[in-house]
Amino acid sequence: MDTTNTREIEQSVHTDLRDTMTYGSYLALDTLLDAQRPVSVPPHHDELLFIIQHQTSELWLKLMLHELRSAARLLAQDEMRISLKMLARVKHIQRSMVEQWSILATLTPTEYAEFRGFLGKASGFQSFQYRAVEFILGNKHPGMLKVHEQDPAAHALLSEILHAPSVYDEFLRCLARRGYAIPTEVLERDVTRAHVSHPGLIDVFYGIYADAEHHWDVYEACEELVDLEDNFQLWRFRHLKTVQRIIGMKTGTGGSSGVAFLQRALDLTFFPELYAVRTRIGAVDSTEVPD
Repeated sequence: MDTTNTREIEQSVHTDLRDTMTYGSYLALDTLLDAQRPVSVPPHHDELLFIIQHQTSELWLKLMLHELRSAARLLAQDEMRISLKMLARVKHIQRSMVEQWSILATLTPTEYAEFRGFLGKASGFQSFQYRAVEFILGNKHPGMLKVHEQDPAAHALLSEILHAPSVYDEFLRCLARRGYAIPTEVLERDVTRAHVSHPGLIDVFYGIYADAEHHWDVYEACEELVDLEDNFQLWRFRHLKTVQRIIGMKTGTGGSSGVAFLQRALDLTFFPELYAVRTRIGAVDSTEVPD
């Protein structure tokens, strides 16, 4: 037999896999691969793409939430450097999620219209994991819990994260314990509400950026948080453009205004002072007289 284009199976490879853990059993592939269940009648070819796109996003969101909650706990323990490892991983997950929109964008308006009506009120707006990620990053909104009242486990998780300090809250508390002049009202704020920009924090960050060499780990952490928000905004933008490409200006299946609703999300920010400080860095005081 001609084997020039065949790779022989090495003798050491396990081929008798009875009564042992396998790749499939470890990953529960029988359950995972049985979870794609089109609802269109007859099943539309492109619905499988739509389902897998959203299911894989939920898996990435699960990992993001796992890493962000760990990062917040580590910051609460003053383990800033270890928390940055978690945030770095989140950034890579975000990049994968941003690129993933290009796959869904291959779905044309005509193709989606053929099965959209079967989705009922189902919408990504109802993703409790996405909401949990937004909550832990600081975009808190108590009213969002109402959407999840029919799911006790999701409601409980969101309520827990809503009432817990965000990653940014824990970061600022960590800085306060290290002697930085974090305003008291910031440290004692109602963590169930979205963070609002505080001029005192801009002063703190200006001092850090003005002398980065002597505040290097904090300076690095600030930039990691900015990366995180940049990536999140890229995800939001790609989401908006993909939706616009596929359904135009139609109302969303969940009842939102669709593109207009997503557009407003681009104005939301997790870490406002880390962006505001950039305006001050390198600015020339207009009252100074040049030499």
